Amino acid sequence: MTDGLKTIVYPVKDLGPAKELFRTLLGVEPYADEPYYVGFRAGGHEIGLDPHGHAKGMTGPVPYWNVGDVRGTLAELVAAGATPVQDAQDVGGGTLIASVRDQDGNVVGLVQDAPA
Repeated sequence: MTDGLKTIVYPVKDLGPAKELFRTLLGVEPYADEPYYVGFRAGGHEIGLDPHGHAKGMTGPVPYWNVGDVRGTLAELVAAGATPVQDAQDVGGGTLIASVRDQDGNVVGLVQDAPA
């Protein structure tokens, strides 16, 4: 059902210091550096910083699992007892994300890569 953990997004209050911390930690420059999202690629993963994450209800980092069908997986997780947090949304170039909250309150993200 999943191709593994692909992305983790951290909610941040101030992009400047957060960007510097992750630049230092990861040893790479961000590939995306926008006022609404900063993204790094390191070790086969994407690490994102979301300055609007707290306003979206993120209480900590959210892991995004790579799946082949975001909408189908979202429906299956809801049927298994999860609560939808974010419906499937295109975040650019056909890449889709969505998220649910499990029975313990943990947010689980889903990401579907853009068609090749």
